[in-house]
Amino acid sequence: MRTSQLFFPTLREVPKDAELVSHQLLLRGGFVRGVAAGVYSYLPLGWKVHEKISQIVREEINSFGGLEIHMPVLIPKELLDESGRSSVPVLFALKDKNQREFFLGFTHEEVVTDIVRGTVSSWKQMPLYLYQIQTKERDEPRPRGGLVRGREFTMFDGYSFDGNEVDLDTIYRANYEAYGRVFRRCGLDYLAVEADPGAIGGSENHEFMVLTPSGEDTVLRCDSCSYAANAERAELLEIVPATFADKKPSAVVDTPDAHTVEQVAQFLGVEADQIIKTIICSADGKPFAALVRGDRELNLPKLARLLGAKNTVLAEAEVVREVTNAPVGYAGPVGLEIPVYVDNELKQEANYVVGANKADAHCINVTPLQDFSVTAWGDIRTAVSGDRCARCEDGHLTDARGIEVGHIFKLGTRYSKDMSALFQNEQGEKQPILMGCYGLGVSRTMAAAIEAKHDEAGIVWPISIAPFEVCVIIANTRDEVQKQTALNLYGELRNRGVDVLLDDREDRIGVKFKDMDLIGIPIQIVVGKGVSEGVLELSLRSKKGERHNLPLESAGAAIADLVNAEKARLLLEE
Repeated sequence: MRTSQLFFPTLREVPKDAELVSHQLLLRGGFVRGVAAGVYSYLPLGWKVHEKISQIVREEINSFGGLEIHMPVLIPKELLDESGRSSVPVLFALKDKNQREFFLGFTHEEVVTDIVRGTVSSWKQMPLYLYQIQTKERDEPRPRGGLVRGREFTMFDGYSFDGNEVDLDTIYRANYEAYGRVFRRCGLDYLAVEADPGAIGGSENHEFMVLTPSGEDTVLRCDSCSYAANAERAELLEIVPATFADKKPSAVVDTPDAHTVEQVAQFLGVEADQIIKTIICSADGKPFAALVRGDRELNLPKLARLLGAKNTVLAEAEVVREVTNAPVGYAGPVGLEIPVYVDNELKQEANYVVGANKADAHCINVTPLQDFSVTAWGDIRTAVSGDRCARCEDGHLTDARGIEVGHIFKLGTRYSKDMSALFQNEQGEKQPILMGCYGLGVSRTMAAAIEAKHDEAGIVWPISIAPFEVCVIIANTRDEVQKQTALNLYGELRNRGVDVLLDDREDRIGVKFKDMDLIGIPIQIVVGKGVSEGVLELSLRSKKGERHNLPLESAGAAIADLVNAEKARLLLEE
């Protein structure tokens, strides 16, 4: 491709509405253009990167027997009703002319299960792995960061079907390892962490994170063992209850206009860790109280797992008033007539401050089990840096920020049971198919690569997913020797299978350098005055400022070898 034929409308100014670096550079480099909040068109450069990532994914999934299909974006409501997911908040809903209800696909577990239940009836037809790379639609309330969190995006989604746990384990591990190869080939440093399954459901699952300060997820890692988890999932060490010899008598005290932890702590002259937050929640429509220390955050996914509930949410203000007889901010566990679930950490101390279940009042010197009943103890708070590791008990958790680029799940019978996707086993018995699902954000991987690899001049693409591997820059297009030399090299590189861009524009050389740095071409070759001496100039985008002479007579072979070596290095690096 020649730049004179390429459509890449670059921008010199940073767009005002672009917060993340990847969003800024994708717009400035002419990779994408916004249509609406969280919705983007891919321009030629952007689509080339998109398709290179997609092809890497295909190759790795096909390597262990994946079969590519294509499912519709439009999904009838009845399918999601079968699994109980038709009320998921991010669904885009619409009706046809006959008032039949549909959703735009946000993921395709129900659709693929429907395909398989109509075609797979015996253990002999499994294992089976079907996948697609397709557009997804999610009504994100706060789309941000360009391709990092959009309303429309591209995702690889794979689905496995097995007749026994051994085969499910095998294909889950194969997918796990394939993802590792995908991200290494994309030049990304990643971390696989345990995570919460969210609306997808299932048991064992792992997220794949690209670590970057701009990431929207918190990852916790042990500094002593290999344990790593999303903060929503990170387990905490079981705590042995303490005995309290210094328990003081509890009492109600006035706390006018103090209803937040900070206000109560300041008014009573105590620290936040001496306060218990009583949070009224609802699980499948039934209210209960959840208690965590004042300086901690309640973890709703952990709480839902403890309760075995499908829908666990914070209660509305009117529900809080109904069960506590007090406005929000004054709830406490003493005298409550609803179940009370308490974080394990509160076993350690006595004499806490809690809400008094009436306005402008709190109760001091309150101790669990002595001043109020506990329905159940559990790990229901969000782990933070410095917490002890629950796996090895010797290490402590440290935190980092990451962008989730992949998520894999062992679904088990989560969908097959609800949707009657049954098979006959070797003993002739009917049972639900065991399923797994595997998601990888193609468009998000594209953005994550930029967040992880950029500098003040622009993008630093890994060679495997760059829009072009090499650019040949003609320093002076009015010099016929330079021009013809560049054309000859361009033709030779194409014949050698190199994805090469010829910058044949009549612009100044400085403009060409800036554009090639901005769009991040990994290998840059300048055909300039050195041609008269049989020399070209080579530079690597990842080592900006370093320039090396390259003999003209062997340039084509040397550049092709360099491209192949860079690709091989990415796959070999751990």
